[in-house]
This record gives sequence, C-alpha cells and structure tokens, in this order.
Amino acid sequence: MFAKHPPEPSVVWASLMAWSHPCKFGSPGQQHLAQRQLEMWGQQRWDWVGWGKEEEPCAVSPGFLTHKEKKILPNILKKIGCTPMVRINKIGKSYGLKCELLAKCEYFNAGGSVKDRISLRMVEDAERAGIIKPGDTLIEPTSGNTGIGLALVAALKGYRCIIVLPEKMSMEKVDILKALGVEIVRTPCTRFDAPESNIRVAWKLKSEIPNSHILDQVKAVPPLTPFPKRVYRVSRCLGVHMVVIGSGTGGTITGVARKLKEKCPECKVIGVDPDGSIVALPSELNRTNTTTIEVEGIGHDFIPTVLDRSVVDQWYKSNDRDSFLMSRRLIREEGLLCGGSSGSAMSVAVRAAKDLKEGQRLSCFLPSRPCHLSLDRWWNIKVQKLNLSAPLILLPEVSCQKAIEILQEKGYDQAPVVAESGLILGMVTLSNTLSSVLAGNAEFSDPVTKVTYDQFSKIGLEDSLGKLSCILENDHFAIVVHEQMQCRYLQKLSTVAAGITPCSSSDPKKGVMVLSISDLTHLSNTITPKDCKECRFDLGWEK
Repeated sequence: MFAKHPPEPSVVWASLMAWSHPCKFGSPGQQHLAQRQLEMWGQQRWDWVGWGKEEEPCAVSPGFLTHKEKKILPNILKKIGCTPMVRINKIGKSYGLKCELLAKCEYFNAGGSVKDRISLRMVEDAERAGIIKPGDTLIEPTSGNTGIGLALVAALKGYRCIIVLPEKMSMEKVDILKALGVEIVRTPCTRFDAPESNIRVAWKLKSEIPNSHILDQVKAVPPLTPFPKRVYRVSRCLGVHMVVIGSGTGGTITGVARKLKEKCPECKVIGVDPDGSIVALPSELNRTNTTTIEVEGIGHDFIPTVLDRSVVDQWYKSNDRDSFLMSRRLIREEGLLCGGSSGSAMSVAVRAAKDLKEGQRLSCFLPSRPCHLSLDRWWNIKVQKLNLSAPLILLPEVSCQKAIEILQEKGYDQAPVVAESGLILGMVTLSNTLSSVLAGNAEFSDPVTKVTYDQFSKIGLEDSLGKLSCILENDHFAIVVHEQMQCRYLQKLSTVAAGITPCSSSDPKKGVMVLSISDLTHLSNTITPKDCKECRFDLGWEK
C-alpha cells in the first residue's frame, strides 16, 4: 500500500485509530464515516481525507495529518500557494447571518495577492515551451498585483521586467515594483482600446524592444492551474456551499468555478463586479452612472478572454464606498490586512449569505492586501471642496490672434475650446499659440482649433483629490466638468405662443459642462498640515 511513499509512524497510527476518530462522537450533522482515504497532495504532502455523507460533509476538521513543512524553503517562490482559510466571526454576527462565514486569505502569498499564482505559472509555462529564457524582457499591462507577482518571479529567475500601469493605481504598488527592480510606464485611465491605454502601450513596447514578451494574463491559457486539487478539498472537506470571488482578469473565478462544477455542482459560485464595469450578467446589472472605479484590481470595460462567465451562478455589483468600509472592518474587527478588492468581495458575501441556512458555509476569496494605508486624509477630499473659479471658454471659430489677446487681457495661461453643442474640443495655451505663430506653423487669422491640444484629462466634482493628484503627476492641469441633462430650447417666443413645446422628453441628452481648470496651485491651497497627518484608510469613507 505504501510502496512508493511509506508514511510516518504517526500516519500509520492514525489509520489504526480511525474507528475512534473524535468526530464519531459528535452530533449527527458532524459525524462522518470512519473509512479513510490516503491521498497525495503535492510531491511531499500526504493527507488523510475523511468523507461524510454526500449531503452532509464533515463539519469539523477531518483530522488532516501531513508531513511537516520544510523549515527552510529554497526560495520565496515556494511560498506561493497553500493560503489559509479563516473563520469570520464578528462581521457575520453583526449582519445576523445564520451560515458560517469563511475567508480564503490569498494575500498570504509571497507577493501579497492571488496574482502570484498565475504570475509564477505563466513564467514556468513559457520556460517549458521555450518561449522565454533568462535575460529576456517580460512586459505586462496590469493593475499592479500581477505586476508585483511577475516582478518577484523575474527578480529570482533573471528577467528584465517592464510593467505598464494605469495612473490611478496606488503609489505603494509603484514603490514595491521599483524596489523589485521593475521599469514602470504609467498610462492614463482610459478605454482598453485607446492608443494610450496600458494594453496598447504594452504591445507598442513589445514591438520596439528585442527579445521582449507579453505573457498576457488576460489570455493566459490555463485558468485552472493556480487552484488544482485545493478547490476540491476545500469544497468537500470543509463543506462549503457557496463561494464568492471578485472578477478581475477572470482567471481565478473561472478556474475555481470550473473545478467546483466538476466536483461539487451543488456549490454556488457568486461573481463580484464593481459599478462601472461591464463584466456582470445579465447586462442590465451594468447600467450605472459610475464612470470610474476607485477599487483596484477588479472590473473591466471589456470581457477578458480567459473569463468564462457561464460557470458563474449569479453576479452581484459592488461599489467603492461599501468596499472600502468593509475592507476597514476586516482589518479592525477580524485582523485581516486586506485591500479594497477584498472588501468588495466580502461586502457582496454578507449579502449573498442571507440565502444560506444554519449549518451551511460560505467561502469568500480575499485577493490582496491593502494598498492605500500610507495615503493622507486629503486623498479622499472631493474636488468640489477646491476653491475653483469660473473658466474662460473659447469658441472654435475664434482666431489665434483674438485668443492671444483674450488670454493676455484676462491673465489666463490656458482655456478650453468648447463647441456650441457643449463638446470639449481641447485646450489652448498662451505659450503654445504664440510659439506656433512665431514658428510659422499657424497664422494669426487661423481658427484657434489649429493650435488646440486634443489630449486632456477630465475630472468630476465627486472625484477625489487623490485622483486629481495622479492626473497632475503627468499633466499640468485637468478640466473640471459636470455631467448634466441638456436640451436645446427654442428661442423664439412665437413658437411658445403658438403652443409648440420647447423641449420634449426625447430631446434631453447627457452633456458635459466645463466648470473650471484645476492645477497644482489649487491642491496646495486646499491641503492643510492636519490633512497630511491622518490616514485615508481611517477617515476616507466616513460619509
């Protein structure tokens, strides 16, 4: 029976004592049969697995007996995987949940997130296939966590690593990446198919850098590989009836869900998608006025190739406020140092758990650690708190000469160019207009649109100063806008007198109003010394 891997004496003793397993003396719902099955979990790991009735999995620990872990690991990559499952106590009680609430703490991986699993697997698969070799360049467009995992692997295996990161991602992630020797390229937060998006920029870099590769987590082939037999053991031995997982690139939720459907079809899979993302099904769930997502690592404006939405039983939408509040509760009440995406998953878990009965279990995946603990209080102050002044707006038919005269007379350095329809065409600056005319690239009589910058950043009144700060790291200014319903009223009184309705219900359209132009001066005049002393995580989402 034990020809290849003879067990330790303690394991043999356990087999002899199987009939007196303490679970035998528990309540009927906790008992399981004494028949034991010796299974191999990994190269150096043997587990005793005890099964109860099919409809009543063992509700207590089935007495896993394993070889002790190695005291000295060959390298930190061996610390990826085998993350703990932790019981959530206070939060579940506060919501009056009848079921047992568990958390799969994926931030215990070496790099601090679930993405360490896929990062290691992508590199190892590429090495086995002969696609990459030490000394090559690895490029990855990411929200940060995959970048950290990939940087960790690259540092140990001898690869050059370039991470293309959207500007909204936290400086803490940037600092970690820099410490790992990564080259960082920041891009605007824009649609995935825009030329300046992190995905397009990454592929452009690949075409310019020899011996460079994009392993591309969005299209990574095997979503099952990061969670092999672990899913089966968790679902059957721990008796989990529902699993809640956030959807980022989709590899984790697809891999876990497929394995659960194969082995434990009765276990329900809940997908978490933030407001502002289009991943959830049915598509009606994605209707929202939210245009930005503060929580990092989940949600997309496209459907990742690796994501199989058919294996998810039900989708829930999360929001930034509930996510950060729940993340803070997990830290303070449960001692789990997890981040915003973990808060998103848990905020949905407490809603979904209301469908479960007493004696059932829900497992919620906490994918990553916090990434905003060191940010100051001012980070979450809203843009509307700035002392903003009304902007000078130029029409597109204004000449360059007239634009120069107006800017000099009013004392402005720049002004937005806005069409009569309300469409923002771009920004015109005094210095660029003068230099263009003097260089002969434009004439004084030319319309101002000839010297207009069409690349500019917009920010709303409800957005945070933290987001504005990220924009101003790359741009000199941002246009403060406000979305509103606009309709074109008929100006002639005769039409009203004739009984013609000025505006029908089909006429109004969503438009954008330019409220102001913001720069670093507004930030420096608003932030006080007190704002720089208190942490965002403590005070950021109070209201």
